[in-house]
Amino acid sequence: MPSIFGVICFFGIIGNCIVTYTIAKNTKSRAQPTVPDIFVFNLSVVDLLFLLGMPFLIHQLMGNGSWCFGAVMCTVITALDSNSQIVSTYILTVMALDRYLATVHPIRFNHVRTPFVAGAAVALVWVFSLVSIAPVWMYSGLMPLKDGSVGCALLLPDPATNTYWFTLYQFFLAFALPLAVICGVYFKILQNMSATVAPLPQRSLRVRTRKVTRMAVSICLAFFICWAPYYVLQLVHLGVQRPTFAFVYAYNIAIGMGYANSCINPFLYIMLSETFKRQFIVAIRPKHRVFRVEPAMAGGSMSMRAAP
Repeated sequence: MPSIFGVICFFGIIGNCIVTYTIAKNTKSRAQPTVPDIFVFNLSVVDLLFLLGMPFLIHQLMGNGSWCFGAVMCTVITALDSNSQIVSTYILTVMALDRYLATVHPIRFNHVRTPFVAGAAVALVWVFSLVSIAPVWMYSGLMPLKDGSVGCALLLPDPATNTYWFTLYQFFLAFALPLAVICGVYFKILQNMSATVAPLPQRSLRVRTRKVTRMAVSICLAFFICWAPYYVLQLVHLGVQRPTFAFVYAYNIAIGMGYANSCINPFLYIMLSETFKRQFIVAIRPKHRVFRVEPAMAGGSMSMRAAP
């Protein structure tokens, strides 16, 4: 498991760094960033923060659950992990709503789809997430283990009752509700596209519908496939008194799949875009100095000057 988590962490950090660098590099050449750039950039930053907490998880797995980074780091890493999950999920939800406005109501809500509104929406997502994970800030701490070491865990006041409600709280807030909104929004987009592109030539209709379908299905399936096992096992764990080795192993795999969602996001949401591919090539392409030939001030020779 540490090896698998290490691969996810490595490629995820590289992928999200590429995305943030490309968007930041290309934004400098414009007066202000575009709305999609704001969402994608923040999504990549959140996914990057999410993955940066992974080495601590790897260390804990290699130490059989022991935590040696202190109580403060336990709280910070646990809160960062929970916060990143929710922020990432709801940025995807806001992105889906933005796509809905851009596709179904491109003229009616054009004044709403501005960089300022997009930035405000992302800020509200962050505030909402930080408030929603208040139990994590309050109750994460060190737990004594049988071998005399300590582990990092969420120490709820009444584990029998609080664990049940906290699990349901996480399931609906961070998974069920956003998933329902994302699926519903993309269903409406596909429904609208099939109804409004009929006058287009048959080939254009097929190409346009296929692109929208591919993106919509990719977004919904990636989110569902990566996070469903984790949240389902969380619910199953409520009825398991003594988890077996197989259950613990499956649970660790489910955690890894959740982290993998942040790893594949830059490739799923960005690499499918031809625009981003062009921006990436421009961002990494070295600047070549263009020289022009001018007559020398004296004599018959020619002088080479670098063009500004």
